[in-house]
Amino acid sequence: MRTVRRRSRATGPAAVLAALLGLLMVFGLSAPASAAGLNDAADSMKKVQVYVDPAMNGRFSKEQADKLAAKLKDADKPIFIAVLPASDAYPTKNLFGDLRTKVGIVGVYGIWRGDQFQANSDAKALGKAATDRIAGAAFRSNPKDINATLTEFVDGAAAQTKGEGPQHSTSIAWILVPVLLVVLLGAGVFLLFRRARKRKEERVRAELAQLRTVVDEDITAFGEELDRLDFDPRAPGADDAQRADYSSALDSYDLAKRTMDEAKKPEDVRPVTEALEQGRFALATLAARREGRPLPERRVPCFFDPRHGPSTTDVQWAPPGGAPRSVPACADDAARLSAGQDPAVRTVETEHGHQPYWNAGPAYSPWAGGYFGGGVLPGLLVGTMLGSMLSTPGYAYAGDHGGGGYDYNDGADAGEYSGADFNAADFGNDFGSDSGGFGGSDFGGDFGGGSDFGSFGD
Repeated sequence: MRTVRRRSRATGPAAVLAALLGLLMVFGLSAPASAAGLNDAADSMKKVQVYVDPAMNGRFSKEQADKLAAKLKDADKPIFIAVLPASDAYPTKNLFGDLRTKVGIVGVYGIWRGDQFQANSDAKALGKAATDRIAGAAFRSNPKDINATLTEFVDGAAAQTKGEGPQHSTSIAWILVPVLLVVLLGAGVFLLFRRARKRKEERVRAELAQLRTVVDEDITAFGEELDRLDFDPRAPGADDAQRADYSSALDSYDLAKRTMDEAKKPEDVRPVTEALEQGRFALATLAARREGRPLPERRVPCFFDPRHGPSTTDVQWAPPGGAPRSVPACADDAARLSAGQDPAVRTVETEHGHQPYWNAGPAYSPWAGGYFGGGVLPGLLVGTMLGSMLSTPGYAYAGDHGGGGYDYNDGADAGEYSGADFNAADFGNDFGSDSGGFGGSDFGGDFGGGSDFGSFGD
C-alpha cells in the first residue's frame, strides 16, 4: 500500500485540487497485489516517503499510513519510512544501502521489517548516533506496535533532521504559475551556470598546466638519475634483491610518466609524485645493498626539495616570519643548515616570480601530498601560504580525500538528490546485525547497555 505525500501549497480552484487528489489516490494509494521488492518500495518512497508492503496491511493500516504521511508532510523533512515483511523480497543483507541507493535522496531512513525496526541516515541529514538513539527509544517504548514506534520515531527525528522533504507539487496552478517564470528566467540561469562551470573548468585547466610543468621537471630529473645509474642487472655481482629494487625504480618511472600523461585535473597529480617517491626510495635501497650498508629507513622525501630523495634526518627550520618546526631533510641540506647556510629549496614559477613551492599557492597541494602524505604535510607547512590554505575550513586537502586542491565534488545536502553518491559507511551494515543496531555492547553502560542493547526485535 502506498500513501499520499507531498506537497500542496497552491491556492488553485477547489474542484481542480479535488480532482488531482483523486487521481493521486488512484495512482498513489492503490496497493499492488503482491510484494514487488525494493524497486516498488523505492519508487513509492521517492514520491510519498511512506511505503507499506501489501503483506503488512493487516499490521499497519492504510489510515495509519496516511496519518504518518501527513505528519511527514507537515514536518517537511527528508525522512523515509518502509514497512516490510520479513521475506526474501527484502533480504537483510545490504537492505539499507540498496534502499538508499534506489531512493537516492540524502536523508533519514527507517525500516520496519517483520518484527524488527532499525534506522540509518546520511550524516548530512542526522548523525548516526542520534538516529540510533531515537529509533532505539521508539522501539523499546512500543513493543511490536508499528504505528506507535514509527510515529514516535518520526516525531523525534523530525526535530533534529536537517534539510527539507522532497518537493512534489499536486496543483495545476502551482505548476503553471512558475512555468512562466522558468521560461523567462531559464535562459539567464542557464547562462549563469554555464559561465560558472566554464570558470571552474578554466581554473582546473590552469592549475593542471601549472602543475604539469613542475611534475615534468620531477619526472625528467628522476629519469636522469636512472640514466646515470651504473647498474647492470645481468652483471655477475647483481643479486635478486638488487634486481628487484632496480625493477621497482623503473616501474615507478614508467607509472609516473603514464599517469601524468592521463591526468585530467589537479588531484590526478598526487599518484604521480607518489610513484616518484617510491622510485627514489627504491634507488636509495639499491645503493645501500650495492655498498654493503644497512638498508635505509623508509622516510618521506627531503622537505626542501623532494628531488633530493628520501630524507635522512629531521632538522629545525622556520619559514621567514614563521615559528621553527622539525622537518625531514636530506644529508646535504642538513649539513648546509648545520653550517649556517640556506638549504637548496625547490622553487616554482608563479605570477610573482620564482617562489618556494610552499608559497606558490593551493594548486601545489596534490603535488606535495603525493610526496609527503596527509598526516605529515599540514604540520610542516604551518605559517606558509600553502599551509594556510590547508588549514582553511572547507578546503579539501589531497591527503584527506584522496584528491587535491579544491574539493571539486561539493556533494548533495540533506533533502537533495544524490543518487548512489553517498557515504556507504552510513548504510553499509546489514539489517538486524549487531553493528547496524542501536548502540551495540559498547554503548556506555549508563543507559542499560550491554549485550541486550544491540539490534531490536525477536
